[in-house]
Amino acid sequence: MSGILYVVATPIGNLEDMTYRAVRVLQEVDLIAAEDTRHSRKLLEHYGIKTPLISYHEHNEEQRAAQLIEKLQAGQSLALISDAGTPCIADPGYRLVFRCRAAGVTVAAVPGASALIAALSIAGLPTDAFRFVGFLPAKSHGRRQVLEQLKDEQQTVAFYEGPHRLQASLQDIADICGEDRLISVARELTKRHEELFGGTVAEALEHYAEGKVKGELVLLLGPAPPRKPQGTVKEELARLHAETDLTWKQIVKQVAKDFNLPGSDVYKESLELRGND
Repeated sequence: MSGILYVVATPIGNLEDMTYRAVRVLQEVDLIAAEDTRHSRKLLEHYGIKTPLISYHEHNEEQRAAQLIEKLQAGQSLALISDAGTPCIADPGYRLVFRCRAAGVTVAAVPGASALIAALSIAGLPTDAFRFVGFLPAKSHGRRQVLEQLKDEQQTVAFYEGPHRLQASLQDIADICGEDRLISVARELTKRHEELFGGTVAEALEHYAEGKVKGELVLLLGPAPPRKPQGTVKEELARLHAETDLTWKQIVKQVAKDFNLPGSDVYKESLELRGND
């Protein structure tokens, strides 16, 4: 019988945010694969966990994954943890999980803290749908390209960001998405100096103008205002048909929504274009 790979969430700051199950699993497994063994050892010492550690990070994933699969197939059970929060969420781990599932090894989630979910839960922005894009590119050119693709999103968009790039990222967001767009900046979540800023992008730029920011950040960009269609219904139908890969059914649905019209009316408008096509 193969062992089990447990994907175990650990605290993002406050050490009390560790579940009873997570402590038990880390005590019972044969080996813990950690992103940074020195960092994780402090957590294990806090809970009196003496399970051996092995490093597993982005630079040794390929080699280490093969070794861990062998151990699992030999019957050992392993836990995968990251430096903070839930493994595989903008952290190493998905390659190991993929290979385990391909090899028929059971993978079990031990859920817990996540900076992304924690920030969304307290920001007061829409969460019925959201888009998570991980870390923004470090260089402005790449960052602005990503923001161009996201500026019209009709749902909350979440990013991770480092403190030294906050001001530059906020400026790029202001330039691409607009200064009046709502944004929340969550800093040092669950820690002593936890801070949650909420307001417009322009207000965030002013708030963080001094640039002296510490701690990891979650940026939550509010949904874009509804796009106002240009021209007539027929012109918009033609534009979407020419510029996108949407089907006619999807185009009709989108235009009906944009113009606040019944789908049947827009469908009739589309018939002439389809005939010409």
